[in-house]
Amino acid sequence: MDKVTEKSGMAYWKKIVILLCAGWITIWIYRSALAPVYPQIRSSLGGGVSDTALGSISSFYFLGYVIMQIPAGFLVDKIGKKRVLIPGFILFAIAALIVAMASSIQMIYVGSVLAGLGCGSFYGSAYSLTSQNIPADKKSFSTAIVNSGSAVGSGLGMILSSFLVAQQGMPWQTMMYITIVMIICMVIAFQAIIKSNKDDIVNIQAAEEAAKAAAAAEPKVKEKVSLSTLFQPKMLFAYILYFATCYAYYMIVTWLPNFLATERGFHGAAIGFSSSLVAFASIPGALFFSKLADKYLNKKIQFIVVLELLSAAMLLLTVQAKTSAFLLTALILYGFLGKLAVEPIIISWLGENAPAVGVGTTLGVFNFFGMMSSIIAPALTGSISDATGSKVLGFYIAIILLAVGTILFLLANLHKKQANA
Repeated sequence: MDKVTEKSGMAYWKKIVILLCAGWITIWIYRSALAPVYPQIRSSLGGGVSDTALGSISSFYFLGYVIMQIPAGFLVDKIGKKRVLIPGFILFAIAALIVAMASSIQMIYVGSVLAGLGCGSFYGSAYSLTSQNIPADKKSFSTAIVNSGSAVGSGLGMILSSFLVAQQGMPWQTMMYITIVMIICMVIAFQAIIKSNKDDIVNIQAAEEAAKAAAAAEPKVKEKVSLSTLFQPKMLFAYILYFATCYAYYMIVTWLPNFLATERGFHGAAIGFSSSLVAFASIPGALFFSKLADKYLNKKIQFIVVLELLSAAMLLLTVQAKTSAFLLTALILYGFLGKLAVEPIIISWLGENAPAVGVGTTLGVFNFFGMMSSIIAPALTGSISDATGSKVLGFYIAIILLAVGTILFLLANLHKKQANA
């Protein structure tokens, strides 16, 4: 009997899965709620706000998020998950309030950076909790459930924002207040459910002692992580491929609602519903292709290449679609085949190819490349829209990056196979 099973009969690790899924839902409702209401934000600020300025709202958020990743991970190891998560989400709530009360685009930027810093506390804490508490035979599927919170939150954020603001005429700040309530609920849940920081410290000390004992018992073969191993061609091109994958995804998350409204004639709740198709289609895609890749372990490279090229093709079809039905079909397929479907396979491949003692460092560099695209894509696409009057070129840049990144990744791995032959 699991000693952490509560009176309700639910094991602790199951509560963690539900809690973390809810955490991602809350974060992604905030992330996706502003994009569908850019016109309303522009109007509330007196007009004259460019698309570049609006796209920079997302870029500033991700700037804060990227900055917080390494410090948050360090703090999780030193002081425990609750002591990182709860202050982080309190900052997140304050930031959302700042955004809601902002009277200038600059104040929205300040709130966005602070929101990114607050949300940056979640990633390291969440995956430390899953790593330490979920049984090994349930870890993959449970992690997929946790990750699905990002897709659910993204879809709900777009739908609610479009329906309540664009269709019902509520102030755009309504979504911020909804988010604040959800954040407060999450803080209460973190306090009630996550085990005490004393348990964290005991676990950390035990892990350190076990590591020291293992190091003393094993032959001291040191494999140092160097720049040459971190940036050997196959690894470098994996980073580039992930940058391209995330670039396309965050460009879509930020600008698809506005693109549908201004360039494809969608109105009201239809904007949010159509945009949310990408998020909701990604859930079965991630579960299906992860299981398939686990079944055919030696086919990871093929899965990655095919999925990336197909997702690029779906973006191309989205831009060139002449009818709404064709466009929506392309979006659904992009969601099914895109970032959330291919990401677990890339991470699995990376873990197999990283230096034995450098998996954490390699994943850190990998995630840095991916999240850098989330800073660049929103602002750059906004600049393109200001310069050309359309976001179509932004889509084409994403498509080209996906194609080039995939080809470089494939060539690097073909070269490796030839060298081993």
